[in-house]
Parts: sequence; C-alpha cells; structure tokens
Amino acid sequence: SFGEGEIFDIERKVKLGGNIHSKGVMILSAYLASAFGQTDKIPLTTRLTFEQSYASVDGDSASLAECCAIISAFSQLPLRQDIAITGSMDQFGHAQPIGGVNEKIEGFFDVCTAKGALSSQGVIIPQANVHNLMLRRDIVEAVDIGLFHIWAINHVAEAINLLTNIIAGSVNSDGTYPCNSVFGITQLRLNHLRKENND
Repeated sequence: SFGEGEIFDIERKVKLGGNIHSKGVMILSAYLASAFGQTDKIPLTTRLTFEQSYASVDGDSASLAECCAIISAFSQLPLRQDIAITGSMDQFGHAQPIGGVNEKIEGFFDVCTAKGALSSQGVIIPQANVHNLMLRRDIVEAVDIGLFHIWAINHVAEAINLLTNIIAGSVNSDGTYPCNSVFGITQLRLNHLRKENND
C-alpha cells in the first residue's frame, strides 16, 4: 500500500518473531532502501508475515526469500513456485550461509517427490554453504540426471534472475536500471507511484 518505505514485520508485532528474524528483516530493508530509495522515499508500506504460522519464528534463513517476495510485490512480477530458497543476506544483498542446509534441501525434495516431481524443481542456497552439502544418494542421483537442481548463489540478484526468469539488472552510472530488468520495472513502478503521490 502507499507509504514511506516501512517494512512491518507482522511476526514481531504479534510476538511470534524472534530478535534474529527481526534483524534479518531490518537488514533486507536496508538493502531495498539502497537499491530503490537513494533519491526519494519508497512510496510503499510493506507488511511481511508467514501465513498460518502459530508458533514462534526465529533465525534469518528466510531473509533472501523475503527480499525476493518484496521485490516481486514492488514490481508485480510473479515468482516461480517450483523453486525453494534458503539463505541470509547482508545489507549489500550478498548471500550469507545458513544452518541445516542438507535438511532443508531434503525436505523440499521429499515434498516435490510426494507432489509429483518436475524436472524444473530445485533449491537456491548460498554459495558459502556448498562445502556443507552431504545429501542423500537419491537426491544426488536426481541432480546428476537433471530431475532436481541446486543453485548456489552469491547475491540476491541471482535469486531474482532464477525466480522470475528475467535478469535482475545492474545499476547504471545515473542511478537507473535497464528498463527491461526486474529492478528497472520496479524502479519505473515506484517512480510512477511517487508521481501520483505528489500530484
């Protein structure tokens, strides 16, 4: 909705989110502000929550996913639903390692198998977690024959590329993004909202 760039962590507001999760939300907020709010406020207020969660949530392993979801909302571009993502991020958008990477990959693989696996399915993980991988043989075999994928990334922009099938876009010297990129589409929409808000 219209706003001044705030991101409300609903989990925190209702006391279901821990300090580390809230810190992750603040960090991704800093990245979004640097990417889209250097010259003017982001004219949207964002509310972030895990639907139908009834227990406490903590940790920052969802911050990459949360950032992608917010950019999807800003740009109105859908994200692929056949790819899972785990990873923390810093204020510059760099992917940071998380715990339990094997269990997270195995859990999504099992869901895919139960639902009827597609060859496009897979998991995005931080590059820094690659050395932690010790996956079950059935997952390794599925990856080897192209029935499951694991993408290791260094930056949230790489996740955006994969989840939208559109290049995220790099900032130009004048502070703009290519108009046909995800960040460019986002920037154009935000600029349009700024204009409407000022009229």
